[in-house]
Amino acid sequence: MRSLLSSSDVTLLHNKLTPLSKVVITTHRNPDGDAMGSSLALSRYFTKLGIHSTVVLPNECPDFLKWLPGVSSTVVHESNPEAVQKLFDDSDVLFCLDFNASKRVEQMAPLINEFKAFKIMIDHHPEPDDFVDLPLSRPEYASTCELVYKFITELWDKPLDKEIADCLYTGIMTDTGSFRYPSTSAETHSIVSSLISAGADHTMIHRAVYDDFTESRMKLLGHCLSNKMVIMREHATAYISLTQEELKIFHFKKGDSEGIVNYPLAIKGIVFSAIFIEMDGQLKISFRSKGSFPANQFSRENFNGGGHINAAGGNSSEPMQEALRRFEDLVKKYKPQTFTI
Repeated sequence: MRSLLSSSDVTLLHNKLTPLSKVVITTHRNPDGDAMGSSLALSRYFTKLGIHSTVVLPNECPDFLKWLPGVSSTVVHESNPEAVQKLFDDSDVLFCLDFNASKRVEQMAPLINEFKAFKIMIDHHPEPDDFVDLPLSRPEYASTCELVYKFITELWDKPLDKEIADCLYTGIMTDTGSFRYPSTSAETHSIVSSLISAGADHTMIHRAVYDDFTESRMKLLGHCLSNKMVIMREHATAYISLTQEELKIFHFKKGDSEGIVNYPLAIKGIVFSAIFIEMDGQLKISFRSKGSFPANQFSRENFNGGGHINAAGGNSSEPMQEALRRFEDLVKKYKPQTFTI
């Protein structure tokens, strides 16, 4: 396996991370499986080492991830900003996991930027901002959980336990699309093999993440596919839109739209997919692609976003119909039908 840490990194980190250290671990807003898995796994490993750590979330994680070990001990900035401020004030080391720009934590960004002690980034998104003391940025990896696994195993020799393995497996599984995305490597599978050997219950994890829909979430999916999916076949593109009113009709909860954007890519000939969701006067947009079509470039250049080549996010303050018309015009310009799968 490739090394994540240099010998000087190892020395520095052993000096910074001791039983006397107070550590905060945080991740991006609307945390997904990789964000939650990497943060909770690292925190639990620190507990094994006798290092005090707290996981701080900008907002609540979705219900389908609340089974993860350690979720109940997290502190949520949105509901308890005073406690989060105190944790930041009292900490010696800050870990920024699964995000590469402080704006990804939104209201928590000032806390990140003004943190005076030692800051470490562990992340796999391209083009990181310069806001930490030690950036461990590796865009060639499929998930931050893979990098946290390497971080742990290159620094210490205490074995992983089942709960750490479950957390890391969850993040790798979700960020690789159940191991089907091109970023999934031989090393990914080697790490997963080690996690299963350490006790990760892959069958339970898949069931907990993907087979735990509420009735309203399943009906929302059906509505999206039957009534809201627009196919631009000549441009190898499909998109779905959901208004605030539609979310109310289907009793929308955080996480209910997770994965819906992927479904149109199962249609033969579709290379590019998007979902536009109206929330609190803004449009939250997710993009997915197959092959070499750069979803991240499309998002970055047109919708204030970015991400990976095949998975990106963005946003817009336009009214829904204006954003959809602009999206259709942009797709014609970017010509996704010319990209290989």
